[in-house]
Amino acid sequence: MEQRMELLAPVGGMEQLKAALRFGADAVYGGMRRYGLRAFAGNFDLDELKVAADLAHRQGAKLYVTMNILPTDEDLPGFVEAAKDAAQAGADAAIVSDLGACLLLHERVPSLPIHVSTQANVLNSVTARHLHEAAGAERIVLSRELSLKDIAAMKKSLPPELELEAFVHGAMCVAYSGRCLLSAALTGRSGNRGACAQPCRWQYHLTEEKRPGEYLPVCEDDRGTYLYSAYDLCMLPYLPELKQAGIRSLKIEGRMKTAYYVASVVSVYRRALDLLELKGEAAYRQALPSLLEELQKVSHRASNTGFYFGAPSPAAGAVGFCQTMEYVGDVMEDAPEGTPALVKLKNRFFVGDPLEALTPKGSFPFTVTAMTLEETGEAVQTASVAGTLLRMPFPFPVSRGDLLRGPNRNHQS
Repeated sequence: MEQRMELLAPVGGMEQLKAALRFGADAVYGGMRRYGLRAFAGNFDLDELKVAADLAHRQGAKLYVTMNILPTDEDLPGFVEAAKDAAQAGADAAIVSDLGACLLLHERVPSLPIHVSTQANVLNSVTARHLHEAAGAERIVLSRELSLKDIAAMKKSLPPELELEAFVHGAMCVAYSGRCLLSAALTGRSGNRGACAQPCRWQYHLTEEKRPGEYLPVCEDDRGTYLYSAYDLCMLPYLPELKQAGIRSLKIEGRMKTAYYVASVVSVYRRALDLLELKGEAAYRQALPSLLEELQKVSHRASNTGFYFGAPSPAAGAVGFCQTMEYVGDVMEDAPEGTPALVKLKNRFFVGDPLEALTPKGSFPFTVTAMTLEETGEAVQTASVAGTLLRMPFPFPVSRGDLLRGPNRNHQS
């Protein structure tokens, strides 16, 4: 039986984990408090990691722990102990970038499978095979600079048990597979040590030596100039090509993203994969326009296909964030059609507003017909304080964990 591709989602904390699992991720990846490349994500302490692994396993999913900093000798003893803790907590693999760290974990923590991080910049089959044979790597997270043609050729020359994982959606780095020194140079915070300040996303202008203080635009839209910022990646229209190339795991980037972002993107890719693998390519192609439209509703930059079909085009520069819908609330309990359900407010909306309920089965539009404050029972037209509990009816059944979104009032078309 042909193996299905894995949908791998980012989780910066427990809220994102629950969203990823509920909306269809086959596996999730997240960090502990140390040794990962997203030091400013929520991450998991040891007790939380045990809970996270248990939640994932109970839903038939896997949990991979990011341990992909470039460690110094001083880091290594603690690094090994953290890996032992992760294995005991139930992690299904460690994502590791440094060759020495891979060898050390293979020797000292053999019960914890190793996935080689994209930070290792694996671009050829010789390196991949060496990591498999010498360090016991079970999976290679491919360098983002490979084309589908390169990947397909590599797969044919590797042992069949060595899996390949590739990024398919989300933010891209201007440096070689994330090996960037810009943050360290400008802020003293090293991206290779988990503390990237993302200066590639800042606004920049040119100045001329004899005209100090006069800012010269480079190439800008109405949100500013982002000349170092790479386009986002979106491979949703090319899932059959990824499968044909031999990719085992499809990775979404975004451990700094919200639960709403994770739920939105995972939901779309889950539906696309299910259509492709259960109903066939024709059904998947037919649904693509509506699925791509769904992706536009969450915060994103302009996107392209990275290096999968050759050099990115356009090759540099991108607009800032845009989105067409805003996350406005969480459904807090199950409720049948017409029965007021408990909702926690995230962002303001009004009676009469057109909203959508984002569920694991898709998004469902409706109009807000009434709302009352849970604390007092008072009927109101709106509420403005995040966290306010409301009751409101829906024209269809809703479930705890469904998300509500409405028109982005700041969006300019």
